[in-house]
Amino acid sequence: QVQLVESGGGLVQVGGSLRLSCAASGIALDAYDIGWFRLIPGEEREGVACITEVKSNTYYADSVKGRFTISRDTAENTVYLQMADLKPEDAALYYCATGCGPYYADYESKVYSMQYWGQGTRVRIFS
Repeated sequence: QVQLVESGGGLVQVGGSLRLSCAASGIALDAYDIGWFRLIPGEEREGVACITEVKSNTYYADSVKGRFTISRDTAENTVYLQMADLKPEDAALYYCATGCGPYYADYESKVYSMQYWGQGTRVRIFS
């Protein structure tokens, strides 16, 4: 079976850091473009970060550029989202998926299918 399992969420102070993990089983994450997404109640899904299959190019939402870093560890079959300088608006359910969707204007692929999704991990921010 295919599973994507996110972990690493939690409660963090404004300005703090968290590292989220997206661990895969049943598929190799380096065979897909992998995206991190977040969902805030009452808002549409937001593409946060993307790393591509072929060249490991990365894409980020404008709101997180310079603060978040997406990376892939092929040996661990895991994609990470390192989040720094967290802001209150970063609080959300974060989840990963195969594919990056239509969220990046300069995305090199323009193939938006997203077959597999994780269950998400929650990030909460306190002042």
